[in-house]
Amino acid sequence: MDALTLKKMVAKAALEYVQPGTVLGVGTGSTVDCFIDALAESGIQLKGAVSSSVRSEKKLREIGVPIVDMNDVESLSVYVDGADEVDPANCLIKGGGGANTREKIVADISDKFVCIADQSKLVQVLGAFPLPVEVLPMARNAIARKLTALGGQVKLREGFVTDNGNVILDVAGLKITDPVAMEKEINHWPGVVTNGLFAIRNADVVLIATADGIKTL
Repeated sequence: MDALTLKKMVAKAALEYVQPGTVLGVGTGSTVDCFIDALAESGIQLKGAVSSSVRSEKKLREIGVPIVDMNDVESLSVYVDGADEVDPANCLIKGGGGANTREKIVADISDKFVCIADQSKLVQVLGAFPLPVEVLPMARNAIARKLTALGGQVKLREGFVTDNGNVILDVAGLKITDPVAMEKEINHWPGVVTNGLFAIRNADVVLIATADGIKTL
């Protein structure tokens, strides 16, 4: 199966976790785009959605789902989002689309984080996909030096500004054997908004699309 077919398959499978009449947490990315399409086709009626990106907000509005300010809700029952890498402990690398900070905020207030991905995203050790780190522009070079000291090859995401007005450093070449420790260390550096490791708050459920069907981790 091609990648788009797998994404559509896993997006449809995630509908099982959507509770009608609630406010749903929705992430961002190409697999989430497929999920929003599947949501529209399903006829499930939602009270609204808290979204992690302007891109997803626009797409949700287009299918008639009201956008809710996260400050107006105490918690979300379910958050659905994709991932760039998934390890055996359901720890993730996210942020290929540059929305990792808002994604992490929405995940933090959600009772259940449902991650949707295709089988190409499964890895034994995180780090083959470059780790995105959102930083304040004035701290870009200082943080890049620290990331280089960790053994990474750091590249500024050229021509890209996050929805929060910051820049992204993509860090290749890391072998992340202890994602919780690395997430904590990087997030403690002054100038870092957050990094793309979702290990402290990992996924509760990971749905993986394969040629043989959906696997639940």
